[in-house]
Amino acid sequence: MDLQLSARDAYAARRPALNAATDQIVDMVTTLLDDAGINYLSVAGRTKSVASFAAKAARTVDGKRVYDDPLQQITDQIGIRVITYLMDDVRAVAELLSDQFVVLADRDMGLETASQGRFGYNSRHLLITLDPDLPVPPSHAALRGHTAQVQIRTVLQHAWAEFEHDIRYKGSIPAEHASDLDRRFTLAAGLLELADREFSMIRDQLQESLPVPDGDGDDDPRISPTELAAFLSGRYTDAGWSRTDHYAWIDGLLLELGITSVAELSDLVHDIDDEAITERMGYKYPPGAVRRLDDALLNSFGEDYIGLHGNAHRTELLTTRLARLRGEQSNPQDGQSSD
Repeated sequence: MDLQLSARDAYAARRPALNAATDQIVDMVTTLLDDAGINYLSVAGRTKSVASFAAKAARTVDGKRVYDDPLQQITDQIGIRVITYLMDDVRAVAELLSDQFVVLADRDMGLETASQGRFGYNSRHLLITLDPDLPVPPSHAALRGHTAQVQIRTVLQHAWAEFEHDIRYKGSIPAEHASDLDRRFTLAAGLLELADREFSMIRDQLQESLPVPDGDGDDDPRISPTELAAFLSGRYTDAGWSRTDHYAWIDGLLLELGITSVAELSDLVHDIDDEAITERMGYKYPPGAVRRLDDALLNSFGEDYIGLHGNAHRTELLTTRLARLRGEQSNPQDGQSSD
């Protein structure tokens, strides 16, 4: 049987298992990002279609097949895309995944383009797989033995890449317009890189200058997410912003603990040794502000914090983290022990 047809048929047979693995790795990456408190816009996944796989398996260069063993050599059968807001968050996501998975390849396409003195496609590509020596929860068992290509980029980088791909590969560019469009795409890439830098500077400036609110004059028993974000920016000046919904979520946990004002929260965390917590947790990625507060509350309230209604979905994860905070576990894999 022809190699291409054989590989295509074999891939079609394994694709249902790949679909299950794709869903599980999207869930795992999302859980890791949420637990780390890293700000992101979206996490999405796709399993390569049979037609796309067959077309890639058939590629040739100078009349020779690119892939002798397509099932093993085509590594983007599972594709994950993480979209962030800022470049700092792209790096944070890459560091987090490097900590929780085995990284088989890591390419910074933006650096490669910049090294050539050009502006253009900008995205971080990681090829990851599970560590075979670490336990995996039954809910993620389908991931064993699979690799996934993860693309990490900012929302502006994503917009450029999608539009450029759509125009170049799905449209028809007359030859007389090609050079002009190349110049315009390059100009747009440079402008978007500048915008990414400006957004990061805006975030940094806001973190340095936001006043800590006193929370007075509001009948709502909860701390508003805006007040909480401002307080945490002042408390954890080296931490990145977390997702907007995460501030509201941990606000609910504070209410369960009976903390209804910024003043009460300030009194609670005043004597907490943040440096000791950071040392015990051994973060290998930049945790977000909500994650920093989450660990502080876990350190202060222990099992009572784990037992809160809002933490019911992550009891196992918090139990593992509490053991680390207490020095009872030296090197747990937080993300791989979660539900």
